[in-house]
Amino acid sequence: MTAAGLPGNVIAPRPRQEAMGPSIGDALRGHLNSLGVLRLVLAALVIVDHAFPLGGFGDDPFWRYTGGQTSLGGIAVGGFFVISGYLIVKSGASADILQFMWRRIIRIFPAFFGVLLFSAFVVGPVAWLIRGSSLGDYFSFGPGGPFAYLTSNWTLTIGAYGIHDIFIGTPYGQLTEASVFNGSLWTLAYEWGFYLLIAVLSVAGVLARARFVVPILAAFFLCAQAIALLTPADLGALLPLLSDPQVLFLGSTFMVGATMGIYSDKVPYDNRLGVLSGVLFVASLFYGGFAVFGVVAGGYFVMFLAARLPASLQWIGAKNDYSYGIYIYGFLVQQCLAAAGVYSWGYWPYMLIALAITFVLAWLSWHLVEKHALALKSWGPGRGIHFWLAKFQRTRAN
Repeated sequence: MTAAGLPGNVIAPRPRQEAMGPSIGDALRGHLNSLGVLRLVLAALVIVDHAFPLGGFGDDPFWRYTGGQTSLGGIAVGGFFVISGYLIVKSGASADILQFMWRRIIRIFPAFFGVLLFSAFVVGPVAWLIRGSSLGDYFSFGPGGPFAYLTSNWTLTIGAYGIHDIFIGTPYGQLTEASVFNGSLWTLAYEWGFYLLIAVLSVAGVLARARFVVPILAAFFLCAQAIALLTPADLGALLPLLSDPQVLFLGSTFMVGATMGIYSDKVPYDNRLGVLSGVLFVASLFYGGFAVFGVVAGGYFVMFLAARLPASLQWIGAKNDYSYGIYIYGFLVQQCLAAAGVYSWGYWPYMLIALAITFVLAWLSWHLVEKHALALKSWGPGRGIHFWLAKFQRTRAN
């Protein structure tokens, strides 16, 4: 007999997971991944994309390269939503509903309120004074003023993009004939909506006992995408919500990521599959099918890259995540630079200066706001329902 208690000529069967090879969940375990650097790159790509219309350089050429399917910014936002879906569904499956919602609130709202306040009470007044107007006229409580900007946007649904007529003289202001401070914030309402969807699935027990519902929802969004491309009017008549192309696209990317997250122990991590997904993703961009096939292939490719990139990159964003700050401040910085005439220096100086300044603001946002908010994740509601129920019962007993 061997030391393991088996006859010497009998080989113990390998665990099933080992026989299958590593899963995507194994490859992305803990902080041993490059999700941080990918999020930074994706956030930077949004600035690269926005520099074209905001600087008056025309449309992002990706619209032309992809036959009008998407822009570089659209690809970047889709990548964000894939990663978000993967991580958020895991959070929903591992925490109770009180913890889940609390952690989502402290991640998205403090920095969001920060950029709103910075826009209304720092950028706005400075821009107003530079053009020689009185601060007394700026701080009005009527429509179009800074206070209306806050009250119209604080729920994440953007009801007012500008303040008075500030930035209307920029290339983008002339294009839209409107004051626009931050055209990137609109995606946050969709992100929050999908957080609520995961919350509903968690409360209903789907994430614990019926996880097959998640890929069904992903398939639903993808099928709706395909139908919308063929007969968009019919889909909107069936369910008005589906008439919004952003619901379909962002829902597809988020739920593809969520499917990989909920089945992270089953989805294989394989170099051949990673290369194939990358090839299919690129092919869909240039030859069609991006909205359906490209989303699936690109979703896997993003997560594959997060696992496959060199270990030397894994420290980036692992402790300090500046990607959210880059995303929410980038558009605002570009508009300020456009108002200052920096776009006249050419595309590359305009874009690179915007990246540099945005990173500084993202650094400040993280260290002054986001990091401190996230430190509260296990405070109060973050302790969970069972903690508060037990405390309530002890209070009643006493």
